[in-house]
Amino acid sequence: MTEPASERTIELQEPLDLPLTLRPLYRGRSDPTFKLGPNAAVRATRAAAGPATLDLRQVSPNRVVATAWGPGAEAVLEAAPRLLGMGDAISGFDPGQHPVVAQLARRLPGLRIGRSEAVFEALLPAVLEQKVTGGEAFRSFRGLIQRFGEPAPGPHGARGLRLQPAPEILARLPYYAFHPLGVEARRADVIRRLAREAPRLEALLAGTADAAASRLVAYPGVGPWTAAEVTLRAFGDPDAVSVGDFHLPNLVAFALAGEPRADDARMLELLEPWRGHRARVIRMLESSGLAAPRYGPRMPVRSISAI
Repeated sequence: MTEPASERTIELQEPLDLPLTLRPLYRGRSDPTFKLGPNAAVRATRAAAGPATLDLRQVSPNRVVATAWGPGAEAVLEAAPRLLGMGDAISGFDPGQHPVVAQLARRLPGLRIGRSEAVFEALLPAVLEQKVTGGEAFRSFRGLIQRFGEPAPGPHGARGLRLQPAPEILARLPYYAFHPLGVEARRADVIRRLAREAPRLEALLAGTADAAASRLVAYPGVGPWTAAEVTLRAFGDPDAVSVGDFHLPNLVAFALAGEPRADDARMLELLEPWRGHRARVIRMLESSGLAAPRYGPRMPVRSISAI
C-alpha cells in the first residue's frame, strides 16, 4: 500500500537551476539515495521525525512542486526551500574581480548553495571518500546502502530508492562487515564512532557552519577536508573550501591563473578575493567544464575487499 503524500508549491524569487544546485548531494548515477534529472530530483533522507522521500519538480522557471512521503514528510517539505538555496545570501559577492568568475556568474545565474540539514548523511560519504578515488568511494557507499539501508518511503522506494543506513545500525557493525565493501579499518572505525555521535552531530545545525567545522575536526578521523565537505552540504556554507582535495587546487589555479598545478596555499591565495563566498566560486569553476591538464601520476585505484 502506497503511503499518503504531502505536497507543497514553492514560489521562487530568484533564478534556480535545480540540478546544478542539488548536484553536491548527488553521488553519481549509481547513488541509491538520490536521483537527479534535468528539472527534477528525488531524495531519500532521515528527518528528526523519521524517514522521508522528497520529490522536487521544477514546473516553471519560478515554481517548484515538492511532494513527500513518510513520517518525516512535513519536516522535509518545510526545509525544501532551504535545500533549494532560497536562504542563500549572495550579498557581498563580487564576481567582477576576475573575468572568468564574472563570465560564469552570468552563465550560471541559477546556481544556489543549498542546505540539506542532514549532518551525518553528509559525513558518511565524505569519510568514505577520504584518500581514495571517487569510483572506490561510490562503490563502498552504494554497497553499504544496498546491504544495510532500507527502501525509501512512498512509491520511489519500490523503484529502488533507498535510505542511508541508520546511524545506530552503522554504530553496531563489526569491521568485517565493512571490509568486503572496500572500507579498511581506519575509515570503518571513524564511521562507527561518528554514528554513535549522530544526535550530537545533528544538534550542530543550531549553530553556525564555522562552529560546526571546529567541532567536527575535534573528532579523530575528521580533518578540514571532511569538515568542509559537510558544512557545504548540510549547512549551505558558501565559504567552505575542501583543503586537501586531490584535484581542486589544480582546477582553481588553472581557471584563475592559467597554472596547471598548485598546492592548497596557492589555491587559498587565488580564492582570497571572494572570502565569504569561496565555495560559490569553486562550485562555479566545477560547473564550468574547465579542467587542468592531466599529466603526471594519478591517484591509484586500490582494492582491499579481496585481501
